[in-house]
Amino acid sequence: MKKTESELCFKPMLSPQEMLQRGVFGGTYFSELVDHTEFPIEWFQGLDKSCYLSNKYQVQVNYFRIKSGLSQQEWESRGWIHKDDPRGWFEWYCKYYLGRRHEDDDRQIKRWLAFCGPKGRWRNRIYAKIYEANCDIHFSREISPRIQQSLLHWSYIVNEKDYTSWLEVKAQN
Repeated sequence: MKKTESELCFKPMLSPQEMLQRGVFGGTYFSELVDHTEFPIEWFQGLDKSCYLSNKYQVQVNYFRIKSGLSQQEWESRGWIHKDDPRGWFEWYCKYYLGRRHEDDDRQIKRWLAFCGPKGRWRNRIYAKIYEANCDIHFSREISPRIQQSLLHWSYIVNEKDYTSWLEVKAQN
C-alpha cells in the first residue's frame, strides 16, 4: 500500500515509550478511559505509576516541570476525539506505532503536521522564540518551556538540525 504525502512527512521523534519515560501529560494519561495494560509492559518499566496513572495532574512528572495542554473536556468540545481513541492523539499514536491503521490516520497525521511538522505552528513558534532570544540551541531549554512540553506531547524535541533548517527558510523570506 502506497503512503500518502502526509504519511511521508509524518516523522515523530520519539516512541510512545520514550515519551512516557521523558515525562508527559502530568502523569494522568492512562488514569481514565484507556487501560495501560493494552500496551507493551516495557513502555512502563522503571516508571513509578504516578508517571502515567495519576488521578491528579502533576507538573513535576513533566519533562519541563510545567503544566501544558488542555483538559479532556476541552479536547472533546473542540472535536479532537475520535470514538475509537477517547484519549486523543497520543492514544492514536500509541496504536499507530504498534501497527494499527485506522480511518482516523489521515486526520491525526495532519494534526501532527500542523502542530510540529516542518510548517507546524508550534515548531516554528519555538524556533522564532529561540532566535529572538539569541540563544544557543543547546541552551534553549529555558525558552518557552510550555511550548516545548506541548511539542513533547506530540513527540517532537527542539533540535539543531531543524533549527538550522528553520534559519535557512527564514533567510529566504
